Amino acid sequence: MSIRRLPEHLVNRIAAGEVVERPASALKELVENAIDAGATRIGVRIAAGGIDLIEVSDDGCGMSPDDMALSLERHATSKLPDDRIEAVTTLGFRGEALPSIASVARLAIESRPAGAEGWLRTVDNGEVVENRPAALPPGTRIRVEGLFARVPARRKFLRSTRSEFAACVDQVRRLAMARPDIAFSLEHDGRRVLGVQAGESRPERVAALTDRALAANSVGLDWEREGMRLGGVAGLPTFHRGVADHQYLFVNGRPVKDRLLSGAVRGAYAEMLARDRHAVVALFLDVDPDLIDVNVHPAKTEVRFRDPAAARGLIVGGLRRALDEAGFRAVQRPAEEAMAAWTSEPIAPPTPSALTLPPLAEAMASSGFSFHERRPTFFAPPPQARAEVAVEPPPASTQFPLGAARGQVARTYIVAEAEDGLVLVDQHAAHERLVLERMRAAMAKGGVARQALLIPEVVELDEVACDALEDKAGELAEFGLELERFGPRAMLVRAVPAVLGQGDVISLVTDLADEIRAHDAALSLKERIDHVAATMACHGSVRAGRILSVAEMNALLREMEVTPHSGQCNHGRPTWIKLAHGDIEKLFGRK
Repeated sequence: MSIRRLPEHLVNRIAAGEVVERPASALKELVENAIDAGATRIGVRIAAGGIDLIEVSDDGCGMSPDDMALSLERHATSKLPDDRIEAVTTLGFRGEALPSIASVARLAIESRPAGAEGWLRTVDNGEVVENRPAALPPGTRIRVEGLFARVPARRKFLRSTRSEFAACVDQVRRLAMARPDIAFSLEHDGRRVLGVQAGESRPERVAALTDRALAANSVGLDWEREGMRLGGVAGLPTFHRGVADHQYLFVNGRPVKDRLLSGAVRGAYAEMLARDRHAVVALFLDVDPDLIDVNVHPAKTEVRFRDPAAARGLIVGGLRRALDEAGFRAVQRPAEEAMAAWTSEPIAPPTPSALTLPPLAEAMASSGFSFHERRPTFFAPPPQARAEVAVEPPPASTQFPLGAARGQVARTYIVAEAEDGLVLVDQHAAHERLVLERMRAAMAKGGVARQALLIPEVVELDEVACDALEDKAGELAEFGLELERFGPRAMLVRAVPAVLGQGDVISLVTDLADEIRAHDAALSLKERIDHVAATMACHGSVRAGRILSVAEMNALLREMEVTPHSGQCNHGRPTWIKLAHGDIEKLFGRK
């Protein structure tokens, strides 16, 4: 087969496959062009998740008719005045975006430089169909309609409208975060979704685009080393999320998704976060353009460092230093358990039998020790004592594989005596597995029992998270979680799974939204069910730090003995370990 030179329209379509993967890719290129044009205000309008319409308006420098025609040719750009591509400082520089988009959609460009006439040029899937004067204020407006309408092989691979909308929001959010000096607005199907004003500080802009609570639960970064500067905000270790989608990384103002930088963030928080939790950060790394290569990916989402170790060291060191300076700070949200501790509750009058104390207990009472200690509630009103008088003898350790509870260490680990050794149980990990297996068993029998809330809980989220939960409301209802849409940015919780008791509803719904957005498309139905059940079980389990009575500890041990897979929690960690008598004797030199 002989080699032939491809026609221009086919070359553009091939290039579009690299640059324009989905509506969010096209939107990213257009907004980057607006930023590079020196705009102070950028407005975005999309319809049907960007599939039917993308419109970007700015008040930048504008283009003359000749420049407009040239911008639609491949590899034509104003952003490389010379051949030194390594010195590029703009977001765009390849000169491929506009011709690539115009080859797979209807593209209309209206532009007007200050003090000149406006002009309109329209290209319909590679063919110029309109070229005339136009009336508009200084700046540029680009309208993209019917993306991939004439390329069904590409269009059928687009995801749902809501998924494409979520991707568009993410792109605008990242670009707006990088430039707090520019005002951004985003409308979807005629409704305003996002809006930020110019002139905000970097922490204010990050909090406005992520979580308003981040401002009070983060530390600022400002550190310089070896010609590199690190700025931004880092959430406290106690302000974490279930997925890593809330980590925003920028290099010289360019949003990037880089494994090196992501790994550095994990390394900085390694000793402060559980393996299944992720920090909330927005990191801005400024380096000499000669020290990085931005021309390693068609979409310019990756960078290559000349000295990767220095970049990683700067991020790890900067984050740890800032978190060390935060000292004892934790999330500034009052715990429900702490607030409940201020509520008075009636104390039943002691029964005569309870007044008969064994000699040791009587001696402790006469010495001023008290058996009564208030502790947080979880599933049901707790017993009004930390240690209970052993009126009945404890169960014999020989009766059960995991033995009989003898005490609790660090309010986290249950110590039990078995016939053949000493058993240590992680109460949170163990109960997490038990709750998960209960939910699986209930699902197999037709659904999880639900507990209606007397006062429905309103959970405020961003619109994309609400869309994800609304799409899966039917599946979540089978787990006993009853949700309703409550406006564009809130969900109403009417019922929760009965097995979860009085857990934190807001954290549960927030984590479920993150899980669904991160994993839903790639998982089968069974895998999705397991993910949801595991997330709910984690929120519904006994927390480390809760004081358990002896009866509660023994009940947990007995249920573990009859529950499948109770030897490991939902994340693969062991729930209990055993020190055999021989191991203990070796520790004390008896063997």
